[in-house]
Amino acid sequence: MKYHLSLLITFLVLLSLSAIQPHDYFTWFLEVMPAIVGCIILMLIYRKYKFTNLVYTFVFIHAIILMIGGHYTYAEVPLFNWIQEVLHQSRNNYDKVGHFAQGFIPALITRELFIRQHVISNRTWMNVCTVAIVMSISVCYEFLEWGVALLSGESAEAFLGTQGYAWDTQADMLYATIGATAALLLLSNYHNRLIASIPYNKKPTSI
Repeated sequence: MKYHLSLLITFLVLLSLSAIQPHDYFTWFLEVMPAIVGCIILMLIYRKYKFTNLVYTFVFIHAIILMIGGHYTYAEVPLFNWIQEVLHQSRNNYDKVGHFAQGFIPALITRELFIRQHVISNRTWMNVCTVAIVMSISVCYEFLEWGVALLSGESAEAFLGTQGYAWDTQADMLYATIGATAALLLLSNYHNRLIASIPYNKKPTSI
């Protein structure tokens, strides 16, 4: 619990810092809102349902990514402006980091729920369904961006962060899918061991 509390306090401090003279407050609000909503949900369910520290750690990392994007906008993050210049890229690609995380972290959350709630006992189908859910989340987020753009017009340009790239929406969904796949390939075995160590959890033997 001390670790979780330290993550929460650090999150609140970084959130406050990100709100100091951001690029514009409309974009900041839109970008950090998923982190705020996610934090509230995790706190509301904390007494009844605690995730592994692996999930909490990566949720925290994802929140930092969102806060950086909210402060600078995804098209103007300084480090990635430098990378753009050094590698002669046509755009600032920090948004792709965000969408990779949008796949990586929800994949961990989804598979932990699948395993601990005994939703799916077959590993192959669990992986397929996890990636499918992550892709659905990515699609819904693109719908959200589209809706914001329609309602707010030019003021949503920084939120969209397309930077003139015609295939930005498709690329965003692809990076989320890659992120989900990477999470499953890299962390499944370690994640399984953490879940198995939870005293009240009975992990299906086929996973």
